Amino acid sequence: MTTIAKPAVQVPVTPKPTMRCLYKHHAGVGLKFDGQRNRPVPGPRDVLIRVKKAGICGTDRHIWEWDQWAAGRIPVGIVTGHEFVGTIEAVGPAVTKYQPGLRVSAEGHITAGLDYNSRTGNAHIASDTRIIGIDRDGCFADYVVVPEENVWPVHPSIPDKVAAVLDPLGNAVHTVMAAGVSARSVLVSGVGIIGLMGVTVAKAAGASRIFCTDVNPARLALARKLGAVEAYDARKGDGFISDVRRATRGEGVDVLLEMSGAESAMIQGFRALRSGGTAALLGLPAKQVTFDFNEHIIFKGCTVLGINGRKMFETWYQMEELLLSGRLELDEIITHEFPLEDFERAFRTMMTGEGIKVVLNVGA
Repeated sequence: MTTIAKPAVQVPVTPKPTMRCLYKHHAGVGLKFDGQRNRPVPGPRDVLIRVKKAGICGTDRHIWEWDQWAAGRIPVGIVTGHEFVGTIEAVGPAVTKYQPGLRVSAEGHITAGLDYNSRTGNAHIASDTRIIGIDRDGCFADYVVVPEENVWPVHPSIPDKVAAVLDPLGNAVHTVMAAGVSARSVLVSGVGIIGLMGVTVAKAAGASRIFCTDVNPARLALARKLGAVEAYDARKGDGFISDVRRATRGEGVDVLLEMSGAESAMIQGFRALRSGGTAALLGLPAKQVTFDFNEHIIFKGCTVLGINGRKMFETWYQMEELLLSGRLELDEIITHEFPLEDFERAFRTMMTGEGIKVVLNVGA
């Protein structure tokens, strides 16, 4: 008797959900677009967020250019980006506070919350910090996953384009608030993206007078528009320091907000700072600097603050209140928006200085 074999039953394979993203495709210049990346799956205590807008920042530029820092830190293959706003798509089974549909941003510094700094109010400098878009997949994508603890619900009054850049705005707010600028004269050294944000934040926080330095005339002009009483071209040397001293009873400014990271700007800033003043340093030098501690710190008796990221989550509450006050002026700082697929033009606009803060439109 002949037995006829039955054909094997074909079990349909459900394809994994995919998404679009930008990722670091090689150890070199640029990023690459991928339209078929596997969508991330949230863990038990994670939140899956559908990204709507994402900001491009200086760190992303370092990753694009693949400089020495990026080459030593960024894993090839990672989805980049860490500034965003979006809507919760799904939550893990152990998430208790948030539900799908909520508009959110997120603190991009992720920590277990167990080390000394995390348990004493300084989680922003935790020893185990991992950053989205740097140490784990980021937000230049349709979807990003973050722990529930890092989610920040966005107030309905805050527009999407502003909510997309809360991360760098938080850096400015942290710097200004740590220095205590109310009723004090301030020098903002370097008015790039965060420096310009620092000007409007310092004004909103009650600084008496704000002075600025930079090497970009257009940025200096905008700083004046945002509230600086004087804005000096640092390429013209140290002459402005005498002007600042004359305007401050011969003493110098009460507060230095160092946003540039340039050695010359840092030295000029300390020379313009009065004895006993406060210096808050956010700018990152590209290399080691030569600095006279005797003249600028020890004999001057000033207070020096190192600023890293945002305080978790004190800065976020301060930032929200400042935005809701209506006193922050950000429209002329957020200059361009591009579709995600047009990322090359977006990065070029940011890196050439044609734009200031550039935002990628990721989702509808």
